[in-house]
Amino acid sequence: MAADSVRTFFEGLDGRVDPAKTAGMTNSYVFDIEGAGQWTVRVEDGAVSAAEGVEDADATISASAETFERIAKGDLNATTAYMTGKLKIKGDMGAALKLQKLF
Repeated sequence: MAADSVRTFFEGLDGRVDPAKTAGMTNSYVFDIEGAGQWTVRVEDGAVSAAEGVEDADATISASAETFERIAKGDLNATTAYMTGKLKIKGDMGAALKLQKLF
């Protein structure tokens, strides 16, 4: 079930993000979700797109499907997940911090 909900999250991401919150933001991210797959998310001045697969990105975020699902639902704070080792970030930490605008 978790893998399906992660896929659904990325498939509908562009329609859930408020462009006003991401205006002026130009970053790219790879999400490597254990047990669910990998997605590349691009944010370009308010427009958000997500595609399955791995492309060049500013930061890579890795987590289990369960952890990611809890973060996406708001049941787990991303900073807490990072500090406890449940969420891993490689690459541009500044870009990763901007991700809060997407959730």
